[in-house]
Amino acid sequence: MGSSQSQLQEHEVQDLSEKTGFSPEQIRNLHKRFKNLTKNRDTLSRNDLENIPDLTFNPIRSQIINAFFDKRNFSREEVGAVEEIVFEEFLTVMSHFRPLKQNLTQEDKERIRKEKLRFLFNMHDKDSDGMITLDEYRKLVEELLSTTPTIEAETSKAIADAAMLEVASVTMGQMAPDEVYEGIRFEHFLQILNGVEIASRMYIRFLYVDTTTMGCSN
Repeated sequence: MGSSQSQLQEHEVQDLSEKTGFSPEQIRNLHKRFKNLTKNRDTLSRNDLENIPDLTFNPIRSQIINAFFDKRNFSREEVGAVEEIVFEEFLTVMSHFRPLKQNLTQEDKERIRKEKLRFLFNMHDKDSDGMITLDEYRKLVEELLSTTPTIEAETSKAIADAAMLEVASVTMGQMAPDEVYEGIRFEHFLQILNGVEIASRMYIRFLYVDTTTMGCSN
């Protein structure tokens, strides 16, 4: 695509806008950040992201970086990782952090919510086996709750531990004494996080772009 060029062509911008939901202006802005990160190369590497200061102290830094190179997040039916990505792949991953447009239908809201949760699930399903272990789930709950200023760390941990017990109850029911709970599959993940507001919690701030401010027009 035109992402290999210094400047994006207008038809490429429009095509990417339709695919990702970003406005043409946002796409051009992100393309400049992409080119700045790659030192004007056509592809972005892990090292390029690992050198971003704003990610240094992020508690889920490794998961965020890995997400950009996970084939599952490129809107394809593929599993595995790549070492470098082009701009369209970069933009596709960034779109998962984009705030919702206004005046969406309930159907569209549910579809986007499911896409965001799938992305979040993939971030914590590190071995791509379609399952998150209970320990991974506890860390996920703590991360989601950490963005709520009124919840202290110990309270967050207690809620996460209680959530783990609920997971086993919801997904397995009454377990036998010798039965081992392996982990959470995506359909259970959707059920467990049914009441959790996701859109405003999924954002990243780096590349001089804060996705919480990247509002979208109708």
